[in-house]
Amino acid sequence: MSPAPWPAAVAPPTGPRFRWPADFGTRFAICVDTEEEFDWEAPFDRASTAVTAIRALPDLHRRFADRGVPLTYLVDYPVAATAESVDTISALLEDGRSAVGAHLHPWVTPPHDEEVSRPHSFAGNLPPALEGAKLDALGAAIEAGFGRRPRIFRAGRYGMGPATLRLLAERGYVIDSSMRSGFCYTSEGGPDFRHVGNHAFRAGPGGALLELPLTTVWLGVARSGGAGLYDLLGRLPRGRGVASRLGLLDRIALTPEEMPLPEALRAIDQAIEDGVTLLNFSFHSPTVAPGMTPYVRSVEGLARFHRWWTGVLDLLERRGVRPASERDLVTAANAPALAVSA
Repeated sequence: MSPAPWPAAVAPPTGPRFRWPADFGTRFAICVDTEEEFDWEAPFDRASTAVTAIRALPDLHRRFADRGVPLTYLVDYPVAATAESVDTISALLEDGRSAVGAHLHPWVTPPHDEEVSRPHSFAGNLPPALEGAKLDALGAAIEAGFGRRPRIFRAGRYGMGPATLRLLAERGYVIDSSMRSGFCYTSEGGPDFRHVGNHAFRAGPGGALLELPLTTVWLGVARSGGAGLYDLLGRLPRGRGVASRLGLLDRIALTPEEMPLPEALRAIDQAIEDGVTLLNFSFHSPTVAPGMTPYVRSVEGLARFHRWWTGVLDLLERRGVRPASERDLVTAANAPALAVSA
């Protein structure tokens, strides 16, 4: 089965900036890509479905709960189909504010009708009927395990495609968070998000979905050059490193994975100054179990991970940026009178 990627030079469409409720304020959300563990350096493997890292989530959850911060666990099929993982996460949801959503890794989600390959790791490259069937299997597993239908979705590897938003809308999803502002995956057969900014917008047929891009901030005196300049620097030997050291341009995503704390703090301040209403943070659940991802290899690395969050949450608190739960986001998305602004 051959992939059907985005047509050349075509990227996911964006829409007018979403108008949040007047009392929403500036908020932040943390969505955790809650998934199986696998070798990040190896080819995709349909048999890699272990979810032992889920056992590390209660300690992580307690740290955020102690700060009054809800988490949204975007669970994929191996997690939702494993009773121990469901029991662990269900206990975390008893805080009354955290929630589950959906996260699609197509290579470990039935039906297994496609060849496992790098292009097919982007679910949006699959025929729409197969992508939809995988969404159905994932949604059914989440509903069976957690007793609730997911309302927020993120494509694994940010791999949305031309049919994804329609398929989500048909299945009752309210929010999509598959677009990673400022990043491009076309070299691997995936989508191009270089044109996507940090502001939420209506997406899908008739604006049925609220799109929440993952927040990426450009820093430096040449930040107005954004993705275009970043791409140009990438064609020069050590161009991006030189630009960073000179204070010209940095691309900072709001994640503890490979993003140093000082730069993340600067990015948060800049995003607030830019008027971004919702700062959208993310990370992968196996990262909190040392050795499971490239981002945390040791106990010392996990301590740095937690210090990153302490610094970030301290800054957000000082700046008066409150956390937003999944319920807060869905309530805002369902407010028709506040649809969009220019």
